[in-house]
Amino acid sequence: MSSPSPACVINERGYGNFTVGEVAARAGVADSSIYRRWGGLETLLTDVALTRLNAQSPMPDTGSLDGDLRTYAANVAREITGADGLLLVRLAVALSSNGQQGLQARDDLRDERTQQLQSMLARARERGERAPDAFGVLDHILAPMYIRVLFGMELTPDYVDGLVDRLL
Repeated sequence: MSSPSPACVINERGYGNFTVGEVAARAGVADSSIYRRWGGLETLLTDVALTRLNAQSPMPDTGSLDGDLRTYAANVAREITGADGLLLVRLAVALSSNGQQGLQARDDLRDERTQQLQSMLARARERGERAPDAFGVLDHILAPMYIRVLFGMELTPDYVDGLVDRLL
């Protein structure tokens, strides 16, 4: 069984405006299949978001921290300005207000991306490059891009490159 597209469950209806039964019907499976595999809606949506995130914004390995960060930032910029835009941000915010299971799902999303960033940054350190920590990338590259998109501001390649320049 494949995960339903996040666009079909969040972007069409908004978080909390659909049920496991609706997701199961769209996927052509029984509700019990969803519960057996994922345990609940929060875990299902986290899995879908992580799968999508890993497919759209994989950690680059260009041979240099500068190249990796520029490629990664450009991929994220393309992702968050695309059709599903701020899906991950919307999901994390929605999960944060949905009890302990939602908080755990939100933390799983953050932890997965942090681990990926840490592996990219560790490769740079192994090459002898001075690398920031994962939260430095979050604070100085990702957060400004998400804020600009949230407020309807453009993300140009020059702006994204400038974020990387300032971090490095």
